[in-house]
Order: sequence, then structure tokens, then C-alpha cells
Amino acid sequence: MAGLRLTEGAVAAEGESMLSPPPRNDHSIASKLDRLLGHLVEFPVAILVVAEVVILFAGIIARYVVHQPLIWSDELASILFLWLAMLGAVVAFRRGEHMRMTALVGMMNPQRRAFFDVIAIVGAMAFLLFIVYPAYDYAHEETYITTPALEITNAWRAAALPVGAGLMIVSALIKLFQVSNLRHVVTAIALIGVLTLVFWLLGPSLKPLGNINLLIFFVGVVAALVLSGVPIAFSFGLATFGYLALTTNVPMIVVIGRMDEGMSHLILLAVPLFVFLGVLIEMTGMARAMVQFLASLLGHVRGGLSYVLIGAMYLVSGISGAKAADMAAVAPVLFPEMKARGAKPGDLVALLSATGAQTETIPPSLVLITIGSVTGVSIAALFTGGLLPGVVLAVMLCFVVWRRYRHEDLSHVTRATGRQIGRAFVIALPALALPFIIRASVVEGVATATEVSTIGIVYSIVAGLFIYRQFDWARLKPMLVDTASLSGAILLIIGAATGMAWALTQSGFSRELAAAMTGLPGGPITFLAVSIVAFIILGSVLEGIPAIVLFGPLLFPIARQVGVHEVHYAMVVILSMGIGLFAPPFGVGYYAACAIGRVNPDEGMRPIWGYLAALILGIILVAAVPWISIGFL
Repeated sequence: MAGLRLTEGAVAAEGESMLSPPPRNDHSIASKLDRLLGHLVEFPVAILVVAEVVILFAGIIARYVVHQPLIWSDELASILFLWLAMLGAVVAFRRGEHMRMTALVGMMNPQRRAFFDVIAIVGAMAFLLFIVYPAYDYAHEETYITTPALEITNAWRAAALPVGAGLMIVSALIKLFQVSNLRHVVTAIALIGVLTLVFWLLGPSLKPLGNINLLIFFVGVVAALVLSGVPIAFSFGLATFGYLALTTNVPMIVVIGRMDEGMSHLILLAVPLFVFLGVLIEMTGMARAMVQFLASLLGHVRGGLSYVLIGAMYLVSGISGAKAADMAAVAPVLFPEMKARGAKPGDLVALLSATGAQTETIPPSLVLITIGSVTGVSIAALFTGGLLPGVVLAVMLCFVVWRRYRHEDLSHVTRATGRQIGRAFVIALPALALPFIIRASVVEGVATATEVSTIGIVYSIVAGLFIYRQFDWARLKPMLVDTASLSGAILLIIGAATGMAWALTQSGFSRELAAAMTGLPGGPITFLAVSIVAFIILGSVLEGIPAIVLFGPLLFPIARQVGVHEVHYAMVVILSMGIGLFAPPFGVGYYAACAIGRVNPDEGMRPIWGYLAALILGIILVAAVPWISIGFL
């Protein structure tokens, strides 16, 4: 997201976006309107990022320094957050930075590829046209709700949904006017229109099919849209709206509410803030200092910085409550140096995705807290049990790294002396202290998982200005806009995935799954094996928290009945969902990792399977040896 072009078989460096076809005339009315839209949206989103930092940090200061808590700070932050998410999605749409899968499209000839680029625009616009009126209706209904602290109508927050959708429609129309081949535009609109009409006419025939519709829409339609190059978020949204509109009587306004809930959960505010923290660390020279120290320690070891990446994700995981935020805090620090040492971008993003799955159980994980709250399992026991499984999976990943980099050419790398290591450590010490400050702030209760990123931001600004004396003010606005764009792309996917999760709930699929698993032969071994497969699949379509809320109360009692310790089962479930979340082609986490790492999703497809195989072997080991999860309880 930040500054990416994840819309083509190449990334930003290629300088071309698949959702931004070449304009007929750079001075045309459409191009002028596009620039006007950019000015209209980019300045407000930059201000919104700054406002969120100021509000949350002011809340910390008021609570611990002034001892007069700001009762309205979280509420105002939540209101502004939805606007940040939607306007950020507009920026991402205008720039062509919404994540797409272009494995098939990229293999086509230029003419056909250009046509599918237009299909991507029209497909995204179709989803936006479907939601814009229900979103307006939803915002109107929110006028009757008053916020408790600020005592203003909640419509001020909900209005972000129709405004954001409307601006993305405007951007889509501008892009279509900029397409040089008018025939492609007409054909794409006609094709999408005909397909929509066909599904509408088939509506009466689809309703009696029951849960077969889940396969039609959430497997067939999603796969067709994603492989055609329609951005992931819009593909999920189209499938969900199609399923609900044609096979149920659910008002679409309800789905908008679920999307709103998924996108605006305050814990997710950590995503843009940690993204901004990541670019600040790079800009202030802290990243360089950290990398130089880490390189002095392990730079002479084959695959050394890959080991550092695995360890760094273990260290920072959980501090934000959002996996995307964890990756955003680590990747900008290590990726540039790793690329400079010859690491392939695809392998880097594959390893980043794998570490995201590996560290799902590391406390203080929001998923662990959710499991404890909905199942009654001791949260303290879950925190204790989650540490060692993460280590087991880290060892498995390290083995893959060793295999892949055992012949790495390090002839150009000189082993650092003890004096050089010591000097690098002193220089890097203020930067190295940052993750410990962040974790300590969470553990000691100084700041919430959402607020803690602001402590990191303020610390980085102070370190950049007064310690490293490196702070480029001219880069500040572009960094803020890039942060909003990245965040908007991630959050729109999460919102669409939340709507999909709710649709699955309404179908009764969760209850049927639980009933089927209860009657399995073979006792705990079969139950755990089926759970691993089921949660890998579920993890690819559901966010961790919705999945736990859905299935936790149903399956954990079954685990107790068949003799599986609840903490042990929790670790198996979480790690399995993590693999699903980060496994292409449907895993949302994989595309988030690609966006954060500024790598096209196609490049990571091949290398990630080795890491996923290692993770699966690790999960099998964790499932087979309960002591790994419960040995220290």
C-alpha cells in the first residue's frame, strides 16, 4: 500500500498501475479532474493521521501526567478512524494501490491484459454502486444515535462510508474516461452488466440450493473475480452482496453495518499508526542504525538477516493487536538491507507472511484474549501456552531459511570485529530500545494496544531530531498520505472480509460444521486433524477474531468432550487459522504482507509454499505433542 503499485505484474518500481490505464491526454479534463480529486483527498487524510496521533498521545498524557483522563479521546479517535479508512481507500483507488491477484492476467498479451485492467475498474465500480445507497441509508439511520461522550449524532462517523464509496466511483469514472481504447470500456461494462443480469434472473433458482450457494459465491465467484484481476476487497464484497441479495432476504444496510464494524474497530487504528511508525524509523535513521548492528552480528552468516526477521517478528508480535501492524513495524527496517544483499523480493514477502502466521500465539495477542473471553479459558494460561509453539514454528522456518541460503555468496561481506560490533551497538541502542519500550508500555498498562504506537511515533520523532539528527520535513506529507493509502487498502479488505464472515454465520454453516465434527470417529487425533484442515480453510476467509467468536463457543466444548486440553486446542486452532490467513490465493494476510513489503503478490507465490510446508509440519508437531502448549502451565 504505501506508495505501491500492487496492480500489475510489477511493483512500484515499474511505475505503472493496472488500475490506472494510460490517459489519452495528460492535459484532458479527466486528468485535471483526477489531480483535483487527489488534492481534495490527500490533504485531509494527512491531517487525519496526524490528528489520530495527537488525540491518542494526549489521552496517555492526560491519564498518567495530568491525572485527568480524556473521556472523549477514544470516541473522537474512532469517528476520525472511519474517515481515515475510507478516504485512505479513495487514495489507494486513485493511485491503483488496492491489492490484486494478477498471476493469470500477467501471462496475457498486452492487448488482453489491458482489457482485464478495465474489467478490474468496472468490477470495483460495480461493487461501489451496489453499496453507495445502502451506505447512505445506513448513515441516515445513524442520525438517531448519539455518541455517549461527545453527544453528537453518529451520522458524522457513518457518513464516511457513502462519501468514500462515492469518491471511489468518481475516481473509477475518471479512470474509464482516461482509457485509450473505448471498445474495452464498452465491452467491460457490457460484460459486467450481463453477468449481473444473469445472476439476478437466476435468483429464484438459487434460493432452494441452500448451502451450495456458499460454494457458488464464496468459492466460485470469488475465485473468478480474483483471478480476473478485480481487487481483492471488491471481489469479496461482490461475492457477499451477490449471495445475500440473491439467496436471502437480508437488507443490504445490515451488511454495511457489519463492514463498518470490521473496519472501524479501534484496535485496528494501530495499523495506520504502526505503518507511519515504520516509515518514521526509516526516515530518522533509526532503521539504518538497527540494521547495521544486526548485520554486524549476523551479516556474515548465510541467511543471517532472514533469521533476524523471524526473531524480530517474534519480539514485536502482539504489541499492536493487529498482524498487519506487526509486519509494518518490522518490514521497513529489514527489507531494504536484505534486498541490497541480493535477497529476492518474492522470498522476502513469503518469509514475512510466514512469520505473521508463526507469531499468532505470541502474547499479548488479541486473538488469545478473544478466545479467553468467549470460551472461558484462562487468559493467563493462554499467554503462557502461546510462547513455545511460536518458538517451534520459528525453528521450522529457520530450517527452510538455512536450506535456501546455505549456498549464499558472502564473499563480498566482511565479518565485523568486536570493536565494530560494540560501536554499532552504541549507535543503535536508542533504536533497539524502541520495541522494548513499546512492549513494556502494553504489559505495564501505560497504554493500550492502540495507543502504544503513538508512544513509538513520539519517541522516533524525538530520537530523529535530537539523537540521530535526521528528520526530512519535506517527506512528511508524502509519508502521511502513503500511510493513509496503505491503511485504506488493508482496512477495506478487512471490512469486506467481515461482511463475508457475517454472511457465513447467517447461513448456519458454523453450526453444521460443529455438528459434523462432534460425530467424527478416531477420538482426539481425528478431531485435531480435522480442526487443522478446517481452520486453515476458515482462516483464509475469516479474520481471526470473527472466526473465534463464531466457532470458539461451539468447538471448545467439543474439544473438552474428546479429551483435548483447551489451551492445547487453542494453540492448534490459532496457528491453523494463521496459515489460512497468510496462504495465497485467498489469505488476506498474504496480500497485506505484499503491500507492506512493496512486492507484487505474484512474486511470492512460489517461495511461500516452502515456508507454509514448514509451518504445517510445525503445527502437526504442536498438535502431536501437547506438552509444547501446556508444559509450563
